[in-house]
Amino acid sequence: MKAVSVVTIKKELQHRSSEELMDLCLRLSKFKKENKELLTYLLFESHDEDGYIETVKAEVDAQFEAINTDSYFYIKKSVRKILRLIKKFARYSLKKETEVELLLYFCHKLKAFSPSISHNVTLTNIYDRQVVMIKKIINTLHEDLQYDYNLALENLNE
Repeated sequence: MKAVSVVTIKKELQHRSSEELMDLCLRLSKFKKENKELLTYLLFESHDEDGYIETVKAEVDAQFEAINTDSYFYIKKSVRKILRLIKKFARYSLKKETEVELLLYFCHKLKAFSPSISHNVTLTNIYDRQVVMIKKIINTLHEDLQYDYNLALENLNE
């Protein structure tokens, strides 16, 4: 079965009652964990973006604590997993400020991580790519936010 376009789905949803829409949402939430996470964000956390960011930061802290530091191989796998998690949560929000906050926090945690990432080229490259990504996103924001986030980025690089 081939999936139809978003436009077609939107047109079809306009013809459904609110009861049918609720049933469709509940049914959709049963299939993938990501669908349920997105619905949770939209229904319960989207009104409090700062609380959402703090929740994600707490999850990132827990993930960094759980990293196996026996070898850089395990560290790289875990860091990539944490980065995927951050990207997913930032995608739920669709707010560039949230994405910058989370990526800055990730870079801060990664830079402070022990053993140092400077001893591994791959981890250093991951860090550098995220800094470049942060700079790109910052350039799309309002001037006041650009200034604040550029200060945070400079503090990170010191």
